[in-house]
Order: sequence, then C-alpha cells, then structure tokens
Amino acid sequence: MKPEKKSYPQERITTALLLAAGTGSRLLPLTKKSPKCLTLVNETSILERLIKSLNQNGFKRLIVVTGHLEDCIRNFLETRAGNLTIEYVFSPLYKTTNNIYSLWMARDIINEPFLLIESDLVFDPSLLKEMRYPDRIAIAKMQPWLNGSTVTINPSNTINAFHSDGVEGSGSTRYKTVNIYSLSVSSWYLVIEKLNQFILAGKVNEYYEIVFRQLVIEKKLSLDAVFFDHKPWYEIDTAEDLVSAERLFPSKVHLPFNILNKNYFKKTDRPVLKKALQGGLYAHS
Repeated sequence: MKPEKKSYPQERITTALLLAAGTGSRLLPLTKKSPKCLTLVNETSILERLIKSLNQNGFKRLIVVTGHLEDCIRNFLETRAGNLTIEYVFSPLYKTTNNIYSLWMARDIINEPFLLIESDLVFDPSLLKEMRYPDRIAIAKMQPWLNGSTVTINPSNTINAFHSDGVEGSGSTRYKTVNIYSLSVSSWYLVIEKLNQFILAGKVNEYYEIVFRQLVIEKKLSLDAVFFDHKPWYEIDTAEDLVSAERLFPSKVHLPFNILNKNYFKKTDRPVLKKALQGGLYAHS
C-alpha cells in the first residue's frame, strides 16, 4: 500500500533520539577512556555541539541510548542539558551489536514524532531547521571522501531507494545519507514492527538503514529529502575524519587555512591524535 502524501505545515518535533552506545573503536585511542560523542572537535565536544543545536531549534526532550562508558555521558549532560529533559536507555549488548539494536532498545520509550540522530555528527545548527518536521531524511551530494549508505530520489525529492554503497547505477544520482532522520508516529510504529522482525531473526549486527530500505521497497515508508549541502557537516569515524572536521569547524581563534594545516600537529593538546594518524595507535574495527 502506498503511503499517504504528507501535507504541510506540520507540528514541529520537540523530541530527539541519540544513539550513543557504540565503542568508537575506529577512533581509538581517543575513545578508550571517553565515549565517541565526547571527542573534542577543537575546543567543543560532539555532544555539546549537538545539545546546543537541539536547544537552538526548540527541542525539549532527548532520549540517549547509551552503552560504552555511559557514566561519562550522564555526568556530562548533568550540567549541560539546557532546556532539554534527558532520559536514558542502556543497551547491555553494546559490545556485540550494531545500531539496529540501539534503535530497537528505544521502541518502548518513544510514542511521539522524533528526530533520530547519531553521536558522531557535527553540523551547523541551522541545518536542523528543516528536520523539525516528521518523515524527513538528511542527505548530501556524494563527494570522493564519502562512503556508506546512499539513496536515490524521485522528482518530488522523496526517497525511492536505499543503497549500501555510493556506486552510480541506472543513470540515477545517489546521495549520501547524513544519518539524521525524522519520523512520524505512524512511521515509527512501522519501523518498530520491522525492527522486531530483524532482531527476532538474530540480525543484531546490521545498520538500521536495512529497516528503512525494506519499508521503502514495500512502499510503506515515505521520506522527504532535506539537503545538507549548503552548510558544513561531517561524520567522525576515524582520526582522519576528526582532522577534516576540525578544519570545517575551527576554534574561536580563526587562522588562515594554510597556517592551520601546517601547524596542526604542533598543538600540545593533540599528541594522541598525531600518534593515531601515524599508525602507532590507530585501530580498525
């Protein structure tokens, strides 16, 4: 059955779900004693940037799915939540499961439209403006350094298919998923139903995009594209990603790019990152 076409304007979303259970192994050793979301991008952590963005965009409730070093996240948010009410869901199997399991863990705590976001993203706060309404997906034009899940869209800028890589095919332009989604209550219930099927089948190491992909194939889920190309954003998985993100989101002291690039690893507070990039401590998962 084809999903009904949404009409606008809609009521704004005020609830967000943050998936922050993972170990961040590709960012070791920075994540050995601190969760990935507390990694500093220059002077400000990923999580603090997200909290500021959510507050600036009128969000009131944040549910955090935790796992690796959850106490660090709780302690950090205790004094930095702003206007947000924070709730937690602990994922006990975080070491052996992927984000499909983290999303499934939130199935009983959310009964309203919400924003789904991952804990390794930094972005300009204004990019959330168009994501405050249900059934939308943040995407961006593919770039040489991007990889992972992609989507194709129809002339109405609605997603018509999810893909597991960025390879062009069938003459359709593919866009990178930014890993920010908004879901209506009806869409969320469909997602929960499909999540239950995958988890029951033991597919706990998948990415949750497999659920969205299947629902789109079945024409049960309709997501409108929101383009993130006009302002900076970055997904931080590795030490190299962190370097790139710090160039996009500079510190309060603005230096010319060539000076910043040349002197980056002369900073005394970045020796661990320097060693990671040199390969001495860098770990792959």
